[in-house]
Amino acid sequence: MAEPFIGEIRIMPYTFAPRSWAACDGQLLPISQNTALFAIIGTIYGGDGRTTMGLPNLKARVPMHPGNGPGLTPRDEGEALGANAITLNSNQLPVHNHRAVGIRRAGSTNVPNNTVFPATDKDLNVHEYIQNSTSLTPMSGESLATYGGNQPHENQQPYLAMQFCIALEGLFPSRS
Repeated sequence: MAEPFIGEIRIMPYTFAPRSWAACDGQLLPISQNTALFAIIGTIYGGDGRTTMGLPNLKARVPMHPGNGPGLTPRDEGEALGANAITLNSNQLPVHNHRAVGIRRAGSTNVPNNTVFPATDKDLNVHEYIQNSTSLTPMSGESLATYGGNQPHENQQPYLAMQFCIALEGLFPSRS
């Protein structure tokens, strides 16, 4: 393997960080033992800048390029965003309809009374509710079933967990 640049991040297939590498898990390192790495990344990923510096935290995260572009939200280097689970509210759902539920039997009135839809029955002279009626009456809230438990749901793309590691030693990258 070619000698890495200090601060270079690679994906490793191991359950550990090899010698001269550290896991990208957000840990704090002493600046006094990592002066070259601190000169490159500073406190972008945390630390107090006097005695400690932070490493990038790629646990349960997808790396993303910083900057902006047409139609994109600007992102700063080291900015962490997103959530593993979210709870949607009704304003976030697409417009849709639910079916009204009920039983099929002859009604005895053409005025809703929070119990049963009147059914068309020519003999009893009752009518179904129709959309174009001039005297619409709101249905009972019990006419439509409630769904969902108002619980967060997982919000992750498919993934394969692998170890991201950052080089603590190697070649100092020169600016072009």
